[in-house]
Formats: sequence, C-alpha cells, structure tokens
Amino acid sequence: MIGRLRNMFRVPDLRNKVLFTLLVIAAYRIGSHIPVPFVDFSAIQSLQQTSADNGVVGFLNLFSGGAITSVSVFFLGIMPYITASIIMQLLGVVIPKLEEWQNEGQSGQKKITQWTRYVTMGLAIIQSTGFVFALKQGNTALFGNLPQGVNFIPDFNAWRAAMIVLVWTAGTALVMWLAESITARGIGNGMSILIFASVVSRLPSGFGTIFAEGGWYKGVVIFIILIGMVAAIVYVESGQRRIPVQFAKRVVGRRMYGGQSTYIPLKVNQSGVIPVIFASSILSFPALIATATNWQALQTFTSKYLVRQSSLFYMGFYTLLIVFFAYFYTAIAFNPAQQADIIRKQGGFIPGIRPGPPTERYLAKVLNRITLPGSLFLAAIALTPLIVFAAWNITQFPFGGTSLLITVGVALETMKQIDSQLMMRNYEGFLA
Repeated sequence: MIGRLRNMFRVPDLRNKVLFTLLVIAAYRIGSHIPVPFVDFSAIQSLQQTSADNGVVGFLNLFSGGAITSVSVFFLGIMPYITASIIMQLLGVVIPKLEEWQNEGQSGQKKITQWTRYVTMGLAIIQSTGFVFALKQGNTALFGNLPQGVNFIPDFNAWRAAMIVLVWTAGTALVMWLAESITARGIGNGMSILIFASVVSRLPSGFGTIFAEGGWYKGVVIFIILIGMVAAIVYVESGQRRIPVQFAKRVVGRRMYGGQSTYIPLKVNQSGVIPVIFASSILSFPALIATATNWQALQTFTSKYLVRQSSLFYMGFYTLLIVFFAYFYTAIAFNPAQQADIIRKQGGFIPGIRPGPPTERYLAKVLNRITLPGSLFLAAIALTPLIVFAAWNITQFPFGGTSLLITVGVALETMKQIDSQLMMRNYEGFLA
C-alpha cells in the first residue's frame, strides 16, 4: 500500500490534482467552523449538545460536516446545489429547451450548469431566510428536541437578518465554486468529494455517541453490522451485467476491420449514491419551506411525519423516493435508444437480437430488471441503521446508511479514477 501511495505522488499531474483536492477540502472544513456574526455562542453550544443528531437540522448536518450546528458561514453547505441539480434534471424531462440543451453536448451542458447556479442562489436565499427565522424562534420542526423559544440571534432586526442571509448565500456560492474547482482541477466529482469529507469528519464522534448511549455490547454489534454493510456496498457497487456485442467484419481497401467481440457493462447500481442524496434532499425541503413561509399546517405535518426518522411513514416514503430516483437517474445516465443507434452505426449487434428497435427494447428491459434490485439494495442500506437504532431505542443518529453509501461509493469512484491515471503510466493501482 505504501508503495502504491508513493507511485501516486511520483506522477506530477496526478500529485498536483490530489494536493489541490486536499487543499480545497481543508478550506471547506475551516469555513465550516467559522460562525456568522450576530449569533449567540452559548445558544450554539446548546444546539450542538441537544439537537446535533435530531430533526431536519441533524439530517442536513450530516452533509455539512457540523456547519449547521456551528452556525458557520457554510451553514447551507452543498445542499442548495444538490437541490438545484435535482430541479434542473426534473425540468429537463418536461421543458423542451432544457432537453435540447442536454442533446447539444458540451455547449448545452455549460448552459445547464449556468442555470443550475442561478437556481442554487435562489434556493440559498430562500433557505437562508427560513433558517434565520427558525434560529430566532428555536423552531422544533427543524431543531428536534431543542426547547421552543430559544433565540440564537439577540437584538434581532431586519438589518442583522439581511446580513446573515447575505453571508450564508455567499458561503453557498463559495462552496459551489469549490466543488466545481475539484471537478475541473482535482480528483473525482467535487460535489461528492465535499459531501464525503463532511460525512467522514463526523464518523469518529458518531461512534463515540453510540458507545456512550448504547453501551459496549450494542456498540460492538452495531460496528459488526457496519462492517457487513460496507462489504455489501463494495460487492454490489462492483456488480454488473455484461451485454455481449459482436462487430461484423468489413473490408476497406486491402485491410479487414472488425470481427472482434466486446461487451456493454451495465452496473446493478447504475445511479450510485445519487438516489439516496436526492431522496434525502427532498425529505428535508418541506420543513425548510414551512419555516420560510410560516405555514402552520405544513409545520405540523413535517413535525409529525418527516422529523422522526424511525416512523413507518418516513421509512416508507424514503424507500419510494429512493426507488423513483434510482430509475429516474438511470434513465438519464443511460439511453437505450442512443446506445442501440451507436451499436448499429458501428456495424455491431447483440447476439440473438436484431439491430435497431429490438436492441433498444432489449437494453431497456435488462436495465429495468437490474435497476429494481439495485434500488431496493440502496433502500435497505439506508433503512437498516434507522431500524437498528429504533429497535434499541438509541435516540442519537450519529451515522446512517446514507453516510455509508456516500463514504464507500465516493471512495470507490475516486480510487478508480486514481487507478486509471496510474495504469496509463504503467504503475500498479490501488484496486489491482
């Protein structure tokens, strides 16, 4: 392992990418602990002790690495960017102009990215406004078991509220820029890397919470369950259905081309951790809207159904969202009609399947069949810790299936990218 790490730093280009990624992560973690002005620090400490792992704040706190309970400049973290990406992808199905941009390639993707940034800023302003009033009121729908009426912002007025909203919105813009910088100049997907850093930063304290509340016996059992879940995630993430493709021989001049066989790798979990992240974002959004609009009926609904993660309604709705987004994102990532057309134009065919529409239907059928177990696996991993904690009456949720999926999934994808860079230069990779 040490030799492989040494190989990674022998390649100047790869070394610069890794160091740049680590530098951005360090800047992100520092910003997650710089508090905004005009807040009561003693009240922040009570929030960290009482509600760090409860309510919607505890859920969002997982993705911000403690930035929410620290009331930092990166309070919103990467969540507005994730929500904006969800909105843009959903609108791409119903708005012809967005669908046209998706088919334009690189130029169209730049336009979609630009509009995603605009939507992110709009969502950041809305969410910041909602959280400012929630901090002033100590809203229990967001902060879990926090006593009603705790005021985090003494001498509250419009100017102070506007300044905090401005700081949080600027912090969201900076986090978005950091994520895009990692994608462009670093290793891996920037959004996933920042979420990964946030989740990993809370795992040590999470295990301490389990052992403190549940005792050594429950802590060891949960740790064994954790190891089994990690092994299952690695196994399923590596699983794929290989569709054989045969290319016909053709003569060009005096040379003969084609005739080789290859395959199309269809992963069992084609969408990765995206469905879980999307489902988590959707579940947290109603509480934010209820706080921003002071909609009493919606606040009552979220307090009753969407705050208690151990409730049957929450688990059932969470499962449905994961399955839906797994199919939705897979349909976006892999287009059977486009793939069938590419195979036909290259003179290839799937053995036993005619080119054209039959190939398209066959690929769509296989994709739908393997997506179902993949989505159910994601739901099982996401719900297993919730069920265990509820059965043992552990009120704190230091980590869950969401954090494990993100941690293992992002780590595997990043290692694969590093491996491909090392293999190109005749070095042995981590996954060899």
